[in-house]
Amino acid sequence: MSMKRLLLHSCCGPCSTAVIERLAEDWKITVFYFNPNITDPAEYEHRKAEQKRFITEYNEKAAVPVEFIEGDYDPDSFFALVSGHEEDREGGPRCSLCFRQRLGAAAALAASMGFDAFDTTLTVSPYKNYDVISEIGRKLEGEYGVAYVCGNYKKKDGYRRSVALSNEYGLYRQHYCGCVFSEKQAEEDRAARALKKAAEVSS
Repeated sequence: MSMKRLLLHSCCGPCSTAVIERLAEDWKITVFYFNPNITDPAEYEHRKAEQKRFITEYNEKAAVPVEFIEGDYDPDSFFALVSGHEEDREGGPRCSLCFRQRLGAAAALAASMGFDAFDTTLTVSPYKNYDVISEIGRKLEGEYGVAYVCGNYKKKDGYRRSVALSNEYGLYRQHYCGCVFSEKQAEEDRAARALKKAAEVSS
């Protein structure tokens, strides 16, 4: 009996590691790398290269090889989508719009290519709201008529496992989600932590 086919939207190689490991016994996986929210082209290419490298190295010992599809890279579509939400904090409405763009593309492609289901690696991150992502996925399931797996991959130490596997494969792990807005906030948060630590040391 052939395995069911899953289109797995992936935000990056490191997040895909533990998710693929968890799903590989039950699904024939195709990674869909679609991330117009990565607004720096060099950063986008770096993350894509690491995603492809991980799949290549993983496939050397995998019973069922993982396949790869790249979506269109169009940061302008992301900027247009989140216009007016530039000052949102991470996890707010801007992020929900971004989730919807990426999962929507995955659902549409899964339906058009006859996949049995779709899902995303986004939920392995402790910084991403599972409830928001799962609600979006379920709505898309109804719209496109393709099952949404709805995995909460941060459970059972999924994130910790992704870090361990990233270290094992020597993968580049980024310090922000991808867009220029999240990068700015990450830099501000790092500066605030540094100031707090300096104040504690001097007190």
